[in-house]
Amino acid sequence: MSSIIFTLFLLLGLKVTGTTTDAWRNCADLLPLDLLSFVLERDPSKLVPGVNMKQAGGVIGVQFSSPHPSMSFPSSQLLVDCDLFPKEFSFVVTIKVSATATKGNEYIFSLLEPKKKEKREGVREEEETNNGNENGNILQRNKDSEQHGEREKKMQVKSQVDGGRIILGLRFSRKRLHFLYTGHGGVTEHWVFGGARLADNQWHTLVLAVSSQHVRLTVDCNSPLEIVPSRPFPSDLNIQGARFHIGSRGRWKGLYSGLLRQLVLVPGSDATHYVCPSSDPKLAALSVPPLLSDLPATGRNNDNHVTSYDSEERVSVGLERSCSELLQGQMWFNPLKKGLYLCDGSVWIAVLEDHKRLDYVLEHQVLTTSSETHDIEVFQVPGVGLMAAMAHRSLASGSAVYLWSHSGFQLYQNISTYEALAWRHFSMGKKIYLVVSNSGGGPDKHLNKESGTDFSVIYKWSKRSKKFVQFQTLQTHCARDWEAFSINRQTYLAVANHRQGDTNHTIDSVIYKWNKLTKSFEVHQTLPTFGAYDWEYFTVGPYHFLVVANAFDGVTTTVDSVIYIWINGSFQMFQTIKTFCATDWEMFQIGARVFLVVANGHRLQGKGPSQYAINSTIYELDMNGQVFVRFQDIVTYSGLGVLQPRGGTFSGCCELLQRRILLSQQHSLQVAGI
Repeated sequence: MSSIIFTLFLLLGLKVTGTTTDAWRNCADLLPLDLLSFVLERDPSKLVPGVNMKQAGGVIGVQFSSPHPSMSFPSSQLLVDCDLFPKEFSFVVTIKVSATATKGNEYIFSLLEPKKKEKREGVREEEETNNGNENGNILQRNKDSEQHGEREKKMQVKSQVDGGRIILGLRFSRKRLHFLYTGHGGVTEHWVFGGARLADNQWHTLVLAVSSQHVRLTVDCNSPLEIVPSRPFPSDLNIQGARFHIGSRGRWKGLYSGLLRQLVLVPGSDATHYVCPSSDPKLAALSVPPLLSDLPATGRNNDNHVTSYDSEERVSVGLERSCSELLQGQMWFNPLKKGLYLCDGSVWIAVLEDHKRLDYVLEHQVLTTSSETHDIEVFQVPGVGLMAAMAHRSLASGSAVYLWSHSGFQLYQNISTYEALAWRHFSMGKKIYLVVSNSGGGPDKHLNKESGTDFSVIYKWSKRSKKFVQFQTLQTHCARDWEAFSINRQTYLAVANHRQGDTNHTIDSVIYKWNKLTKSFEVHQTLPTFGAYDWEYFTVGPYHFLVVANAFDGVTTTVDSVIYIWINGSFQMFQTIKTFCATDWEMFQIGARVFLVVANGHRLQGKGPSQYAINSTIYELDMNGQVFVRFQDIVTYSGLGVLQPRGGTFSGCCELLQRRILLSQQHSLQVAGI
């Protein structure tokens, strides 16, 4: 990659999005960063010291002969204006390791803290300065003691590149791949993939993807190996003054002995879908240095140095390429743009190019909120505009209602809530209402702390004051969800009561009916539930259904969720379905076919271990048998919703519930635009 392209990367590509109000700068929305190209192409006219080009199986890689300073650079040269390492990222690596590789640990790359010069180096420099006045005695001594000089040279190289403590690194042994980083309190954390057997004398492409909930390693586009860490990757990993070391940890011990062909950092996203599927998964490429890919090798005897090249036409793969007369007639595939290009001697001409599709979201706005945001409900108020009610956990600041303007959502109204978990809007005629699920009791909870009773509130839109005003209070128990629906022109509200107190999850959830005479909602029916998380109302022809997501009965998450049908003025049991910490139901139709899909959270039995990789299931209504039957299983990981992929854990009503939006733990909210 040319120096011009890297300049564009640095000046145009590195956009920093702050998610907090403090001074630390956390990089998230950067372009993919080709670390190997950065060190190999500082001077395209020659190969950098400490590196040899070798080929194996007709594929060229680099082999490291020493931890030379040329293979090290400050992190600030690529992660410009970034004080903190991205909290979500992935690495794409292509390596070849001999089956006879050492049993010790070898570093593919490392990121080290700055370290003060060792005392020994300072003493040696002082000695050299003093002896420099002795009429060239140093030169004579080196000639007399060549072997000693070589040892000094090796020590000098080590002192120049040796860094401090590891901030982050990727290393391998013959049977394991290790990802390590400095966690909270300065403790070095290790994530070990025991099933990654890489020392087999074959090329392998690895994608290591790190998110807040899990770590996945994909080898050669196969099914990923996954770790659910007990502690997430830190969002405040300081990299000020740190240095990247490619092929080592800045010292001879741990020097990588295999071949390296690709090393790309992709901040903010999982790069697996960039390189997989691939026609050659062992060599799946996101960005291979042009030095290794643009020109093919001759004399392809395994493990021989590559010293000459021919000019036959081939396709190079990578993020950016420069077109020149030397590359005229060469082709280039860009995996991000999914385009194939031909060099005409000066510019790349598109041969095949994927049309720009609007099936992705881009960040539009970041809202700083007063506390963790559990839920958002978006709705229209006629004559006013688009509004969003956000359920905040904080007791002090309550929740907020935002109004959409030309520049984005703006704070419109604060509403007192008590550890709010969810909002639901509904209308009756021309009147608009909001109901909130409170889980923190109410202003008088301190008078009866043991009752486990909360008070959720219905608010009504006032046309006069242009505000939501309190309308009615309803007794609930850690309510997780409200569902509003109408049957025969009657309005109903169903609340999903999650638990009463700290341990009782076997409680009734309630269906309320609007009483036109008293102008209030009254209890219409109670239904037994087990740690209820969600209600979903839907119709099939003239029939009305209501399905509850039961999550936990106090012992296990393997409980029956229940589908109810409306018969003679009340809901009756229609069918039970075995679920595993069910957190959401959604109904959808394709033509005349009716489907229900459930998001299963995780499997827990007593005090045993939890299983987070679990199937969520789609069911189809069998019209003849009048029953929902299993249609398809989809592997999910602690699913908390059906319409959007999310991760989370079940541990009671006070954990973060992510619904319909992307939330961050730094009390900010990201609004995405199509």
